[in-house]
Amino acid sequence: MGVATYIKDEKDAIQEVVLQSGIKVKPVYTPEDLDRVGFDYGKDLADPGEFPFTRGIHPLGFRSRNWTTRQYTGFGTPEETNERFKLMISHGQTGLNVAFDLPTQMGYDSDDPMAEGEVGRVGMAIDSLRDFEMAFKDIQLNRIGSGLTINAVASIMLAMYEAVAEKFGYKKTEISATPQNDILKEIVGRGAWIYPVEPAVRLIGDTIEYAMKELPKCNPVSVAGYHIRESGCTPAQEISYALMIAFAYIDNVVARGYKAEDCVGRFSFNLNIYGNLWETVAKFRAARKLWARLLRERYDVQNKKALFLRGIFGGGGSGMTKQQPENNIMRGAYYALGAALSGAQTTALCSFDEAYTIPTERAALLSLRTFQILMDEIGLRDTVDPLAGSYFIETLTKEMEEKILEEMEKVEKVGGMVEAISSGYVQREVSRQAYEFEKKIQDGNVTKVGVNKYTEGVDMEVELHEHNEEWAQLQIDRLKELKRDRDNKAVNESLKALEKAAREKTNVMPYLVDCCKAYATVGEMSNVFRDVFGEYVEPSIF
Repeated sequence: MGVATYIKDEKDAIQEVVLQSGIKVKPVYTPEDLDRVGFDYGKDLADPGEFPFTRGIHPLGFRSRNWTTRQYTGFGTPEETNERFKLMISHGQTGLNVAFDLPTQMGYDSDDPMAEGEVGRVGMAIDSLRDFEMAFKDIQLNRIGSGLTINAVASIMLAMYEAVAEKFGYKKTEISATPQNDILKEIVGRGAWIYPVEPAVRLIGDTIEYAMKELPKCNPVSVAGYHIRESGCTPAQEISYALMIAFAYIDNVVARGYKAEDCVGRFSFNLNIYGNLWETVAKFRAARKLWARLLRERYDVQNKKALFLRGIFGGGGSGMTKQQPENNIMRGAYYALGAALSGAQTTALCSFDEAYTIPTERAALLSLRTFQILMDEIGLRDTVDPLAGSYFIETLTKEMEEKILEEMEKVEKVGGMVEAISSGYVQREVSRQAYEFEKKIQDGNVTKVGVNKYTEGVDMEVELHEHNEEWAQLQIDRLKELKRDRDNKAVNESLKALEKAAREKTNVMPYLVDCCKAYATVGEMSNVFRDVFGEYVEPSIF
């Protein structure tokens, strides 16, 4: 699968395989390897649906329920995105995974000078509740869940989702939304942050607390190790950092007087699939086990369902290449296979053209069909955890578990995840790994087909999803119309109430809902927080 270092002798026979997490792979595994790592069926594996959930969280796995398909979707205007939502749903997609443009992610309205050239480019532009009304028109919000891939302004988007559901006649108790809402991974892996670490984590705590009381079917945070992995960390680091980030959010809620058990059942994860198939499977099996075990040990969580590691296992942007892009169709199929063998609850694939462009309809449907073929033709739903009991997989899972714990211990030594990110420790580690990995690709020590091996052949022409500048002007014109026609007195009053709540450290979520209903804009609400909290300043990591 490529993401491993192969050391060869002069006859070109592979003598040693070292996975990216630093685990050496033997040519042959026997029962002696299970003894070597101290494997115990009850403690390390158990039955499906039983603690520590290594074999999955459901007793019958995919026999009892299929995984949710949730392709990442969104571009241009809300109307364009609504059309793509309906297209994917009509072809069998069972969940939404909403992409927002960069200005929206950064809390800027479409008419802000900072937004110029980016409106609707990498996702849909959202300025106010009016845009959500268009984006989710005719979508049955009580029957289909929506992942909102947004972080710094996730509290605003969750409030807006509640407001649009109410506008359409749905009760807030029957809607399901999962804002990504993981600002710590943004600081490490993407850079789409706005506010300093402490108030940014406080906003996440506000969304968790509010969802516990008001939005029983919503998952208020999706811890996204995915993006840290995309930025260059190893699979073991991805899980260790994701778990430590989740603990930071749990600690914020516990400090408010709640028990961890009250909220962790609503946590979800967004984790990455690309590279070596076996390392990927072992990573997810070890992650489920460690999440359940550490929740019991650290927070005394006893409720069985609260111990489930749930989430979207998606793959995998970093695995896709511009060279010979049709190869990405095969890569995507193997990533989907890895997700299925790992026991994913929800999956999404990067389409074959994503190294070039926002997926075209054809590419998006090919990714969806890939999942459907695996579900309905190949036999992956026949039995639970088909790799269980493999000498190799069980040994590798135990070794992966140890690697994850080693990385977690390093973070603990520098003061925990918030301090490790504030000081730049995690960013330095990820940058170092990214550099070393890229060097191995360039040196040929890590094989990338079509890039550094089997490079002969003609690259196909990829259909580009052209950005339409008229979309931006349409969005700006509508925003001006909104600001002219709305009740600006009500808007100003709602924004003042929001500012007061932010300064007094009151939970801001009810006030954000009121702002959204008054048609305050994303930029106006974000600027309230900018005035109160300030903006984040990156530490030097070099």
